[in-house]
Amino acid sequence: MFKTVDLLIVEDDESMVKVLERIAKEYKWNYRIAKSGAEALEIFNREVIEVALVDIKLPGFSGLQILEHVKQNRFITEIILMTGVGTVETAVSAIKMGAYDYLTKPFDDIRKVGTLVEKAKERYQLLHKIRELERQNVDQYEFEGIIGRSPKMQEVYRIIEAISPTDSTVLITGDSGTGKELVATAIHRRSNRKDKPLVVINCSAIPEQLLESELFGHKRGSFTGAIADKRGLFEEADTGTIFLDEIGEVSLAIQVKLLRVLQEGEVRAIGSNTSKRVHVRLLAATNKDLAKLIKEGKFREDLYYRLNVINIYLPRLKERAEDISLLAYHFLRKHSAKLKKRVEKFSVYVLQTLQNYEWVGNVRELENVIERAVVLVNGDTIYAKDLPPQILGQSYYVTEEAGPKDLTKFPYQEAKDRALASFNRTYLASLLKQTSGNISIASERAGMDRSNFKKIIRRYNIDIGEFKLIRMKE
Repeated sequence: MFKTVDLLIVEDDESMVKVLERIAKEYKWNYRIAKSGAEALEIFNREVIEVALVDIKLPGFSGLQILEHVKQNRFITEIILMTGVGTVETAVSAIKMGAYDYLTKPFDDIRKVGTLVEKAKERYQLLHKIRELERQNVDQYEFEGIIGRSPKMQEVYRIIEAISPTDSTVLITGDSGTGKELVATAIHRRSNRKDKPLVVINCSAIPEQLLESELFGHKRGSFTGAIADKRGLFEEADTGTIFLDEIGEVSLAIQVKLLRVLQEGEVRAIGSNTSKRVHVRLLAATNKDLAKLIKEGKFREDLYYRLNVINIYLPRLKERAEDISLLAYHFLRKHSAKLKKRVEKFSVYVLQTLQNYEWVGNVRELENVIERAVVLVNGDTIYAKDLPPQILGQSYYVTEEAGPKDLTKFPYQEAKDRALASFNRTYLASLLKQTSGNISIASERAGMDRSNFKKIIRRYNIDIGEFKLIRMKE
């Protein structure tokens, strides 16, 4: 097993080595030093390097040759090149070859070196995670159709395994889209009733009178439209399991009848004078705060305690953020197979965007986003342009103002401001694309001070992360 090294310093100037060593020690990096290109290549062959600071002019192999070797051998090491005599053309060439960034010696601020290496390390770690997910069988983290390896999901699996063989009533709580029906299905599949019916009903999707009939049945003529006797879902689920989703939407009148089923094991159809015994395991779910509904008089306290014998809380997707990438790859493979497309991976920027998004709709929203991307993408990799606007946010550079043909809709000054904003975005995006997101080179080409250039980028909400990945796509 190769040992992982945070930083490899490839430099033959002793004074510069001392400066870089001081920075490495300050940041507590595990580092190695190579005084020549050949020595650096030896280290690459025996250790895993996260980031390498490489001087362009070296004895033997040059810094560009080391960069070429790293990329040809598919190492994901991030290379930051250093030179005291480099030109803008050399920098652009190096970045197009895959260098993370470019530093000119002597450094005007050594703190910038530390910050740059830290950012490169973050990128390496994300790339490493991507490679792992691409190689792994994601389904090894599947539990009865549920995907997750986070501690919170492992606890959910533990509870499911413990309670499934029993007949205990279970209340599954959590936000919409967290997978409550999957949990109910998992409990049934692992129970002694697995060969019996599992009946699922969404209580919020059916009007109150129809819901009562659906659950308990009715007798012919008991209400307008009741032209024949009807068995209710509790009878359909007899000896099996019934899952009542969105139980918090049920009216107080129906809650009384549900309480009777739980207490007596009996159901009475609408219009009937007699009850029928049923042997049903009840699972319920809600995204509502039932304790709050009890205080508001909208939910019966006695029913709540009957339902909440065992509670399983499903965390929001952001509460188990370590599962986001895992789920993304699971859905990527699922929908690629479904659509008969060979979409195999995400760009780093896309994975970062997915990781940072709030996911109000939780796992369901994530799956919808991935399915949409698989439908739209051309090629084997999903890039930011394949994501919906609400995921990208205002920072994504392709967000445009109204085009020239639309400007006549606005007063003169507003039309002028919009046209200028559109020009600035287009100009900055083109410049950043040419320089693969390197601000130093882009600002020099624009004839601007680097700090002012960055201010303009921020003003127009341009995210340089996407441009740093264009070279990977090419």
